[in-house]
Amino acid sequence: MTGTEFDRQLQTYLDAKYPTLAGIDESEFVELVEPLRDKASDATATSDGRIPFALVVTSRLVSPDQVLPTVHWKATTGWTEYTADDLAGYHPIGGVDVPDHAAYLATDVDTGKATLDVRAKDAVPLIEGEGRTALTIDEGVSLLALWPGILKDRNAFFLPGSRDASKRVAALWVSKGHPRLGWCWEGNPHTWLGSASCGGRVA
Repeated sequence: MTGTEFDRQLQTYLDAKYPTLAGIDESEFVELVEPLRDKASDATATSDGRIPFALVVTSRLVSPDQVLPTVHWKATTGWTEYTADDLAGYHPIGGVDVPDHAAYLATDVDTGKATLDVRAKDAVPLIEGEGRTALTIDEGVSLLALWPGILKDRNAFFLPGSRDASKRVAALWVSKGHPRLGWCWEGNPHTWLGSASCGGRVA
């Protein structure tokens, strides 16, 4: 089953023309992520509703602002007001150790249903208290690319694992029928936004 799911995730990226967006050949893209296949076989979800692993393609290869238009959900596509320059200002927060690789696995992923209506700045210590870390923008956008309906099938979510110098926190939700990468203030709770997290990262 794990191999089948890894193949599905890889094919999703190929169908979305990630190699073209990254400016590399399809064979190069496959060669880049293929070493993660065996590591995916060791990934497990620690509770019901969590995702055992997600193949994360980082902005080293494809910037999130390029990804959103490739996300097809129902009759719509994703969008974002963020530019590549805006996104370049976001960096992992302290305690979030992102592998120094263009692609890696996020494991035991949770979209944060338990943190709905909790301010993002308050959710991070709760997540860390469980031995987990908050998802970054790259990780959240990869989740959306792999599961375009996740924002409705599960819940919309903050991505507080990467921040810029402002009090804004990136988030993914459905806006006017379209999956959207936008932002909300760190101190504002929303009944429809949780804070996404993972149990680990493997490269």
